[in-house]
Amino acid sequence: MGSLAGEERRKWLLDELQTSQSIALTEAAAALGVSEMTVRRDLGELEKTGIARRVRGGAVYSGPVSFEGRERSHAAQKRAIAEKLLPLVPTRGVIAMDSSTTMHRLAQSITGSDDLTVVTNGLITFQVLQDRPGVTAILTGGAADKRSDSLVGPVATAFLDDMRFTSFFASAAAIDEKACYEDTLEEAQVKRAFARSAAQIVIGAHSEKLGRNATATALKLPSIDVLATELSASDENLAPYRALIATVR
Repeated sequence: MGSLAGEERRKWLLDELQTSQSIALTEAAAALGVSEMTVRRDLGELEKTGIARRVRGGAVYSGPVSFEGRERSHAAQKRAIAEKLLPLVPTRGVIAMDSSTTMHRLAQSITGSDDLTVVTNGLITFQVLQDRPGVTAILTGGAADKRSDSLVGPVATAFLDDMRFTSFFASAAAIDEKACYEDTLEEAQVKRAFARSAAQIVIGAHSEKLGRNATATALKLPSIDVLATELSASDENLAPYRALIATVR
């Protein structure tokens, strides 16, 4: 029973981490009715699997987060980023969007256009763009990744290699002064394929992703043309990126 209870605790912790991306020791201990030391040990077991990373006072999730969980996280910041990026969306031509919840917010902001084609590997983003006047949405094809509601794999990348986009709009799991990163190798591979076919690469990410890295490198920072966050473009936290990226919004 002790072992089973431990498994149940760790499943509860994992569910909370996947939903909220972080968890506090005190809150987890109170919810589970155990000591903080017990929670600390459970988080240590999750850390060994690569799912969690312990930080002061708790842990953060280090694996792929469900679309629903990501959609609830940092909603206000994502809306602010979408507002900054909307003027960069042309009224006609062919653009690309990744499967991120930030680009989903941007897609929601597109109420109509003259003759715009949007190619995406995001199932939810594709659905949002249906029936928008003057907008044609196209899915890349590929294998469905239920963790992110996205299409990945060789079919997706082969399709993208034959396309040409004026702009690729994307987010990232993490960004540091070297690159943009993703939580899975498959998602990183698709983003590199999008980028190879795009004349301009636009990244929108909330500021908590800055100064961090994740499992797989997707895009080298010098290849990025525009970086948008919810912060003011003059914010000191963006100083390292202003030196490396042409436009920081």
